[in-house]
Amino acid sequence: MAESNAAPPPIAQPTQGVFVPPMSAASALAEINSAARRDDSHRPEAFIVGTVGQDVPLEIIDAAGAVALRLRGNPSWATEGADRYLGKGLDPAMRSLMEGILDGAFGRLDAIVISSDCDASQRLFYVLREMRRVTPEIAVPPVYLVDILHLPRESTARYNRVRVRQLLEVLERWTGNRVTGAELERAVIAHNRRRELQRAVMGLRRSPDPRLSGVDALAVFAAADRLPGERYAGCLESLAAGGDQLAPRDGTRIFVTGSTHDSPDVYRAIEAHGATIVGEDHDRGELLAERDVAPARDLESLLDAIADRYQYNGPTAQRASITARAEHTAKRIGCTGAELLLSYVRVMDEAPLWDFAAQRAAASVPSAVVVRQPYGAIDAEELDVALRAPEQTGVNR
Repeated sequence: MAESNAAPPPIAQPTQGVFVPPMSAASALAEINSAARRDDSHRPEAFIVGTVGQDVPLEIIDAAGAVALRLRGNPSWATEGADRYLGKGLDPAMRSLMEGILDGAFGRLDAIVISSDCDASQRLFYVLREMRRVTPEIAVPPVYLVDILHLPRESTARYNRVRVRQLLEVLERWTGNRVTGAELERAVIAHNRRRELQRAVMGLRRSPDPRLSGVDALAVFAAADRLPGERYAGCLESLAAGGDQLAPRDGTRIFVTGSTHDSPDVYRAIEAHGATIVGEDHDRGELLAERDVAPARDLESLLDAIADRYQYNGPTAQRASITARAEHTAKRIGCTGAELLLSYVRVMDEAPLWDFAAQRAAASVPSAVVVRQPYGAIDAEELDVALRAPEQTGVNR
């Protein structure tokens, strides 16, 4: 593509060759939440690759000796600078992310890799690439678009396998490091282990008395690239092993669908109403950990397995069929024991709304939708109706 310039192991075991001392579940959760709040990388001395979207193959970045940092917006940031380039007719979450790039909120970025997982991501790429060409006075790092497709076809698989090899070549050129089969295998094992631990921690949401809030669950995923890998794994091991030490939660068990959430603000508002979010199907939550990379040994087979993993890693509103989304949501509701499906649709992010009728029909629980919500917030009155009388919610209220 175009380029410009099972149960977890004992908590006292070494992780990735580094000994991680045991800690309480509460301490581990506090450390995760602290890390999740930072905007910059935990390794500022490294080659930092900012990533946008869930379809960026992190294993390849890792194997190339770089450090990935998933970029995100912040509802509190003004977006005048970003609006100048992106316009105001784009999802405010992406405009806020762009503002963070322009303002240096993420610290030094040596490069940016963007996945074409939605129209807003694609527009961000083209704008950044053009800015590098025509506004050299604005420090924009080299940017690359990785185009992973999701149709369940062999032709799509072949296309994606080419794309991941092109990304590998770009990363080798950027970092000056040649990626070997051994390095890529190490990275795949590490990221599969990370996803395994994330799934184990998410099990704390499934019990009759959940021990993990939705806000904390978002933090688990946000902290993944904001802590050293071995420290992050140690925190997850401690949290999974000691989760029964955490206070149980009550209230209506909610499954969240719709727009993605790059901050905990909406989750916090929902749970402040006495509910507990026990699952979601957006790409800042459990969707990130659903699928692993199949084991392989040689470089070419590993690249194919990575491409396949990202091709089939869960259906998003922007890239999957309505039927696939509804089937996936219904299945996840059953797994989580949710009592209510809540679709949150952000202003200028209309794609999730197309899924809701099918999701509601497929769900085994009552379903509510809140539409045209501001970035990072939810209308208190509409939320109250959604929780008390979900059948009264809808587009035309």
